[in-house]
Amino acid sequence: MMQHAIPFLMMRGGTSRGLYFARADLPAEPARLARVLIAALGAGHPYNIDGLGGGVAVTTKVAMLSRSTDPEADIDYFFAQVSVNEERVDFKPTCGNILSGVGPAAIEMGMIAATEPVTRVRIRAVNTGALVDAVIQTPGGRVVYDGDLAIDGVPRRGAPIRLGFRETVGAATGQLLPTGQARDRIDGVEVTCLDVAMPVVIAQAEAFGLTGAETAAELDADTAFIARREAIRVKAGALMGMGDVSASVTPKFALMARARQGGTASARYFMPQTCHPGMAVTGAQCLAASLLVPGSVTADLAPGLTSPADLVLEHPSGRIEVTVEFTPSGGEAPPELHTAGILRTARLLARGEVLVPASALS
Repeated sequence: MMQHAIPFLMMRGGTSRGLYFARADLPAEPARLARVLIAALGAGHPYNIDGLGGGVAVTTKVAMLSRSTDPEADIDYFFAQVSVNEERVDFKPTCGNILSGVGPAAIEMGMIAATEPVTRVRIRAVNTGALVDAVIQTPGGRVVYDGDLAIDGVPRRGAPIRLGFRETVGAATGQLLPTGQARDRIDGVEVTCLDVAMPVVIAQAEAFGLTGAETAAELDADTAFIARREAIRVKAGALMGMGDVSASVTPKFALMARARQGGTASARYFMPQTCHPGMAVTGAQCLAASLLVPGSVTADLAPGLTSPADLVLEHPSGRIEVTVEFTPSGGEAPPELHTAGILRTARLLARGEVLVPASALS
């Protein structure tokens, strides 16, 4: 069988891991691109045994980079979520954890020249149009991955990568509140449908008879909850103007509850079929923003917030902090959101060529 070699980097970005490609090295046509990524990751098998995936959704991600033509950005970041068990690729969402590695990857690929002591990279998330400012540690003109920053969900400390997200409101639907209101009632459950960096359907954990402190494994084993949650997510997707979302990973779903470990709130985030072992960066921004929206299902968890608000979300692996700058609108109107800042780490794990069957390119 003839095979085709494609240069790649494998990186951990935040609490995810994926393959980073130069967009020019991959097919332009979406169907062919999907076939190549399925082959590269080994999608369609629970262990991804015939590819470089890791058997879980946080390790079957792809970042495709190119120099941007947008005057507001240096690098275009096109994301793909490759399925684990199905031969399927979703190009709709973006991933903030994988985005953590985009700046370092762009420097490693020679798309951006490093400066000393830090390199600032302006990134455009192609999938959503969001703009992100990344600050990477580059003393001596080289990316440094070792450092003292610990992020929950990663066993080793690393150099801080500062991400500042701009223009994230309405990333997928064009509206902060895609249904036009802060609360909707679906199948007897009050939810808030919010679109900030990632469209998410948010509910209180107690609405499902849960505490919000359950482990990811406990939630993934609760088949009754899974079925009820998915039915609500699909109906919410239609109300948000996203059409039939039964085969899409967006909108995501999240449970929120009162904090138990000194944070602002407790959160469980679904991808959407399984619980995230930690927390998605884009999801964290949306859940943090929900705390600011009057009338939302989470508004009572953190009343009286002022800008900038340092919000700590407790998740199955620990905590994630989001700093949100906003202008309150007063009354029941939602606030005007400006930026969301998060600190992440990344590490280059491997570089080389991934081999895919030539038939995937035909």
